[in-house]
Amino acid sequence: MSETPIGVFIATSTPPEQIGPLAHRAEQLGYSEVWVAEDYFCYGGFTASALALQATSRVAVGLGVVASVARHPAVTAMEIATLARTYPSRFLPGIGHGVPFWTDQMGLTPKSPLTALTETIDAVRGLLAGETIDVEGKQFAFHSVSLAHPATSEVPILTGVLGPKSLRLSGRIADGTVMSVLCGTKYLEFAHTHISDGMAEGGRTQHRVPMFALFSVDHDSKAAKAAVRPTLAFYLAAVGPHNPLTAPFGYNDQLADLLDRGGPELLAREMPDEWVDELAVAGDPDEVADRIRTLLDAGATSVVLSPVNRESAAAELELCSAEVFGAVGR
Repeated sequence: MSETPIGVFIATSTPPEQIGPLAHRAEQLGYSEVWVAEDYFCYGGFTASALALQATSRVAVGLGVVASVARHPAVTAMEIATLARTYPSRFLPGIGHGVPFWTDQMGLTPKSPLTALTETIDAVRGLLAGETIDVEGKQFAFHSVSLAHPATSEVPILTGVLGPKSLRLSGRIADGTVMSVLCGTKYLEFAHTHISDGMAEGGRTQHRVPMFALFSVDHDSKAAKAAVRPTLAFYLAAVGPHNPLTAPFGYNDQLADLLDRGGPELLAREMPDEWVDELAVAGDPDEVADRIRTLLDAGATSVVLSPVNRESAAAELELCSAEVFGAVGR
């Protein structure tokens, strides 16, 4: 498996029939990870993972992430075990709280997201290890549940969480934390502080931190940075001004002002250039390589690139492979 700590994210706007070919091409180009997601109601996370795994032979395939309450943990464990047994040591499943808007649409919003996530990860890990579980939890019940086909080797369980309490929980009970887009160096440092506290509590010494990043590369640096602005503005508007991702940078008051005055369109035009530099991976190949090195030094274990321009995505991933990988130097 390639040692280059750079991955590719296959956006949930991608038609399912394209997932396999895109994953295969990413592996050909030398990317070490391919990530899919489960944004409701787009492609399915486990089926997308299966398509990516089937189309590749070496890369790690990550699922970042499914909502803890979207399936009973026993069903989640069954899905994970199926893929982990079929594709040993290549599947990286992630579980999170779920976006409240989507879980509310399904009537699944838990009273305590932390409790639901804890019960899910504890049960999934036990079932994968071949245990029989009899537990009446606050969120889930298990009445003599076991898997007919448990995992044949240890499977890393990651979370996808944002806030301090959730990050600390992830450090305590999980093998990694998937970092959201908009996650810059200062948020990475903030997250590591809380993850490390949890790791100390749980007696853990290793923790994966794959980081998703909005991405555009071009030999014309200005063109690449201009291309990322609309998507960056869309995500900033979606998380709103009171969010933990941009708070460590001190951006939230200005973000609130820009959104109040004109929404995502004005935000895309008027956001400071610094925001593009800090919250995305965009520029010419040298700038992109420097940005990836900076994020790795800040604590990301891999940087997972999410191209913002669908039409030029393939060409940009090829350019990155040809001119950025070597410059990253890892």
